[in-house]
Amino acid sequence: MGEKTVAAATPWWKSSVFYEIYMPSFCDGNGDGTGDFQGLTSRLDYLRDLGIGGIWLTPFYPSPRVDNGYDISGYYGVDPVFGTLADFDRFVREARRRGIRVIADLVLNHTSAEHPWFMESRSSRTSPKRDWYIWKDAVDGGTPNNWESFFGGTAWEWDEATGQYYYHAFAKEQVDLNWANPEVRGAMKEVMSFWLGRGIDGFRLDVINFLKVSGQFQGNPVTANGEQDHRFDQNQEGILEAIRDICEFVRSQNKDVFMVGEVGSEDMEVLRRYSGGDLLDVVFNFNLGSRKELKVKEMFAELARMEELHQPEQVPTIFFSSHDMPRHYSRFSSGEDTLDLCTAKLMAALMLTAKGVPFIYYGDEIGMRDFVPADIGQMRDIQGLTAYRMAVESGMSEADALAAAISRSRDHSRTPMQWDGSRYGGFSQHGSWIPLGPSSRQVHVEKQLGSSHALLKFYRSLIRLRDRHKALQTGKYTFLKLKGECICYGRQSEEEEIWVALNFGNYACDLSEMGAGAGSYRLLLTSGDESGRMQQDSLVAGPYEASVWVIEM
Repeated sequence: MGEKTVAAATPWWKSSVFYEIYMPSFCDGNGDGTGDFQGLTSRLDYLRDLGIGGIWLTPFYPSPRVDNGYDISGYYGVDPVFGTLADFDRFVREARRRGIRVIADLVLNHTSAEHPWFMESRSSRTSPKRDWYIWKDAVDGGTPNNWESFFGGTAWEWDEATGQYYYHAFAKEQVDLNWANPEVRGAMKEVMSFWLGRGIDGFRLDVINFLKVSGQFQGNPVTANGEQDHRFDQNQEGILEAIRDICEFVRSQNKDVFMVGEVGSEDMEVLRRYSGGDLLDVVFNFNLGSRKELKVKEMFAELARMEELHQPEQVPTIFFSSHDMPRHYSRFSSGEDTLDLCTAKLMAALMLTAKGVPFIYYGDEIGMRDFVPADIGQMRDIQGLTAYRMAVESGMSEADALAAAISRSRDHSRTPMQWDGSRYGGFSQHGSWIPLGPSSRQVHVEKQLGSSHALLKFYRSLIRLRDRHKALQTGKYTFLKLKGECICYGRQSEEEEIWVALNFGNYACDLSEMGAGAGSYRLLLTSGDESGRMQQDSLVAGPYEASVWVIEM
């Protein structure tokens, strides 16, 4: 009876595999070259068959799309490019019918400069909504302080009509709200209540640690290499109270809601402050997920640090790609196709068997590669375009300015989903808002559905394995070790213990000395030669191989 009570109390999201969908790029249902709810709904069977339990949608609200939807001009609707509220409602119903829950990206930190709130705020210094945003007088004829936008350049924009600067942590078209104003907090609670009422199962809160800035507006220090240390414009006093208030409100509406936070930091000491208890359920662990290179020792060190610093009620997230970073298939590429496929399978096994909530980025499961624009005309991302403009203004050559833009652009991972080998990859019949990625004719779902050794098949097998074994969902670590280039760990539930070996090295890894002599073991899954391995009586992972065993208790 006690065991059933524990199982019933386990939040649904702890056992789910999540899948991030970048709205413009998943599937175009109406033929205009941009993904939409009609197209997304038509692909729900694919996600069900993959084993997805939760979808994370990037913003779909009305927007000028300066930052592809992260500049919201209306919180209570669907941008016409993505469909209608009726299309959204149908999508949520159809997802739920397939056992898939939906969490929505929500930007609480800022609105579009075209949002009615800001248009009213900038209409007059005496506007009732003036204090909904952050307005400051000029200082010595210039900006209020030295704060820089995270997209480049000053974070302050002069408003000629009212003779003050407004603050924007990102693009000048993304205006920061004043979260010290209780009216702002109340308005955003109404927004969240609206979407919860339409069936949303949770929120991914964008750049949530930016909600509060220093009330003294001190200038940020500058590091020795000339970069700004954003000391006073993020992670400020009062931020946890604001997040606690948000979470308390949402959970009062629906206690099963999943609250995910994007905290702009790779520092575990910072990240861990935001989750657990009455705060967010999880935050994205950029300390692990945004590794630029495949360095096994560093990756293991981050896994170990997450285990060391997290309290028992805190749960990490495991991901390696997103709409804001290059795809991990390309980041970790050796340049050799066979080895790259082995690495992709190892990373899949890490995401889906290690302790944490896994987030797959669309296309990860087929090994989509990064897109590199041939010229500035192919670039869509505001961050890259801003870098290009600033480089040109500084006197750089066209080639150097393009290189600077590519290094800052987030377009790498935003190309259309590759469903088949047709001209537009099965994403659309008529074109795409951004060029297709490289190898789209060779790397696609249709081809991999017919291959027993494909990356897609391995993802499906891993997710089915995770679904069958509670130890892989909520089990604690019994050990977490690094043997050469092999990351190995055990996870235990009340029913069983699972052992995992992720061998990134070119020599075999033997786990037999870990203490398995106390019980028998059985190989459940391997990324290697399955027909030859399933009959072997050993706890050995071959070179570049992921292997999973159950230890009989």
